[in-house]
Amino acid sequence: MVRIFALIVTHLIAIAIGFGAGVYFLPILTAEPAPPSQVLEEQAAAATYSAELTRDLRGSDRLHWGEGKISITEDAISHQGELAPGPDYYVYLTRDFVEHEDEFLAVKDEAFRVGMVRSFDGFILDLPEGIDLEEYTTVVIWCESFGEFITAGQYREG
Repeated sequence: MVRIFALIVTHLIAIAIGFGAGVYFLPILTAEPAPPSQVLEEQAAAATYSAELTRDLRGSDRLHWGEGKISITEDAISHQGELAPGPDYYVYLTRDFVEHEDEFLAVKDEAFRVGMVRSFDGFILDLPEGIDLEEYTTVVIWCESFGEFITAGQYREG
């Protein structure tokens, strides 16, 4: 009886480890390649606004972080740097700076969802025509699947 219980527990642990590894590695395996560095540099040079992403925000941790530079033009948001890999990342614009899940959830209904992040080492997302960047101050990267704050950068004072 003890052997059967030990075997069941061992299998459950193996399944849990396999599931966890799949959640972590699947986004890495299915990520799109980042735009060429020259294109990201051109976006940065043409930027109206920019913001730094750092790992030391209150809501960031060893599994949920971003670093690098966000550049914003009238028609696109680009990122040069790295993001912790994960599923279902979206970029939002918020009116005020947020650096934690609780802060973001309080304003998420008023935030503007720009689009999905498909690469963890740089991306470019088109901004829809008519978006007023002056209405917002901050770029937030958020994991929809797990409701996790990844990172944020304030591109202008509110």
